[in-house]
Amino acid sequence: MLERIKVLSYPIRELVPLAKELEKRGEDVIYLNIGDPLKYDFKTPKHVIEALCKAAKKGFNYYSESEGLYELREAIAKKEHEINRVNIEATDVIVTQGVSEGINFLLAALIEENDEVFLPSPLYPLYANYVRFYGGKPKFYKLIRRENKWSTDISDIIDNLSKKTKAMVLVNPNNPTGALIPEEELLKIIEIASENNLILISDEIYDQIVFEGKFRSLASLTKEIPVIGLNGFSKTFLVTGWRIGYIYFYDPEGVISDIKDSVLKMARNRLCTNTTVQKAMAYALKEGFSHLNDLLSKLKRRRELVIKILDETELITLEKPEAAFYAFPKIEVRGKWVSDEDFAKKLLKEKKVLVVPGSGFYMYEDGFFRIVTLPPEEVLEEALYRIIKFVETFSKN
Repeated sequence: MLERIKVLSYPIRELVPLAKELEKRGEDVIYLNIGDPLKYDFKTPKHVIEALCKAAKKGFNYYSESEGLYELREAIAKKEHEINRVNIEATDVIVTQGVSEGINFLLAALIEENDEVFLPSPLYPLYANYVRFYGGKPKFYKLIRRENKWSTDISDIIDNLSKKTKAMVLVNPNNPTGALIPEEELLKIIEIASENNLILISDEIYDQIVFEGKFRSLASLTKEIPVIGLNGFSKTFLVTGWRIGYIYFYDPEGVISDIKDSVLKMARNRLCTNTTVQKAMAYALKEGFSHLNDLLSKLKRRRELVIKILDETELITLEKPEAAFYAFPKIEVRGKWVSDEDFAKKLLKEKKVLVVPGSGFYMYEDGFFRIVTLPPEEVLEEALYRIIKFVETFSKN
């Protein structure tokens, strides 16, 4: 195997083969690893399905422009302006096969050998993987637990900047913690970027799945500093398998036009994203987000259940997730496991619950794991009590 391929680990799925093997033996495995609502009891909104059928019947089954259908890019720009207060045009948008492809394209276009990219710890693993894949060096700044929330450690950013630091990534709302970055922290980050000539990259895929606080798009808070935004439809429109996302380039002074051109070159070399799906999402965006109230209500109930059950034990603590559909608890006792990876594997074998170890998200401290808060309440309750029982049984105390 080539060395560069070895960096592309994806811990969110790495224990799935073991889980499937257990199921073949007749075991009842509860999956809390993948952030896909459609794997549980969530359904794609009816008007979105109808939009896809309509698009196919009307003949939108050909190659589109590599940057995406103009109609969709125009609808995306309008959505970003009206909902997130980001002033971009259709020409500032490139449609991608999910945010994952956008991350790949962007880091391929951005990184040269030994460039440093500042990443939050913990974070969604693809960013660190692709930084390494393209010859760069991930450099991490901490998200720290403070007053029942996760907070950006601004001093950690300042202390670890170097002349090689080229860009800084934010994941807001955050995966895996469910944290929302407050406006005052975003403004400090913009100030640091301005002083150090950093390119800001903001992953905002969960921008509309927010329970408390107020989401502010990074690009809405600056008139001069360029921001590259990543977003999509998988979560808010419940179309995870359709693989449809986008990158936008907020670039008031034309500073990052070469990066945009490079991303477009990457897009041309994969021809285009699914034209039928693009047309469907253009229709869906025009219909609006009326389905979101029910989605948020359902997700919030399940989040509250997770908070309630974990609050019953002192063995596991949790900073309250403000957004998305994840929880990132910490085990507060030492157990008969040598690492968080070992914890996750033993938990799966003993209690048949699949979680993701915190180290899979480049967490700087041991003892964390991520769960999704997506299953029906009775399944979620069963899974959480299995986890608590496991920690009680296998802790050394």
